[in-house]
Amino acid sequence: MSDSSRCRGRLLAFVVTVLWSSSWVLIRVGLDETELRPLTFAGLRYFLAAFVLTPWILRGTRQRTHTGGGEGLGRWWWAPLVALGVVQYALTQGSQFVAIEAQPAATTSLVLAATPMLVAVGGVFLDEPPRSGHLVGAVLAVVGAVIYFRGDLGASPVGMVAAGVTVFSNAGSVLIGRSVNRQRHLDAGVVTIVSMSIGAVMLLGVGVAVEGIPDLGARSLAILGWLSVVNTAAAFTMWNTALRQLPAIDAAAIQNTMGIQIPLLAWIALDQPLGAAELAGLGCAALGAWVAVSTSQRNDLRRRQ
Repeated sequence: MSDSSRCRGRLLAFVVTVLWSSSWVLIRVGLDETELRPLTFAGLRYFLAAFVLTPWILRGTRQRTHTGGGEGLGRWWWAPLVALGVVQYALTQGSQFVAIEAQPAATTSLVLAATPMLVAVGGVFLDEPPRSGHLVGAVLAVVGAVIYFRGDLGASPVGMVAAGVTVFSNAGSVLIGRSVNRQRHLDAGVVTIVSMSIGAVMLLGVGVAVEGIPDLGARSLAILGWLSVVNTAAAFTMWNTALRQLPAIDAAAIQNTMGIQIPLLAWIALDQPLGAAELAGLGCAALGAWVAVSTSQRNDLRRRQ
């Protein structure tokens, strides 16, 4: 793979993290100011996004596969796509929405600082072992989270348990997503729509059963519309495209910048100020992300030489 492709992949992945970080603010507003509840909210978001993506997929996106041709996905692909749908959407997003409702967004986002460490370990099974710089970056991110947690967290037992589920399932989704997308047999849009539809149906079914049918007003519909079309349908397709070009540890390191973006956005938009400990923790986490990504850039340079 060319170095320019990796650079494009990194830039694309970073754009996605900005969109996803802004989602946390919108989710918090939706949970606080509308009748939406977390699981139903998550289910509606991804169900609507899948609905928006389906016509586009059917009109113009063709599978790039040697196992199905024009006849369909092929039996082998269903297992990893179902796994991706369950882990990336049903588990990761469902637990994330619960955590965001139960405690400050910044607290939940900093728990996710452990994601690169978990991905680094799991990358061995993808034959993408981390280099020393990746491990240093992951450790710095975790240290940053520990420093951050010395401040006033506003954490709750339910929120922390949900955040714990989120971090493990999030790492799993990066690894599964990389395993599926790096082979390039399936179009990124196909991967997105199939996995998202599976996860959305599960989330929405559980949400309605547990929380009931929500009363959707104009504000709820506006938030759902933006989240579904821009921050979900477009963003997850771009993310699956980036995973074609980036090793799992690179993707996890870039995704980890959300731990910096979200607290800053929450400070600006949700009036959740950061103290000295929190700012120091964010700085350490930012340094960890830079070390991990710069390690990959240096490796690219060595290959060119």
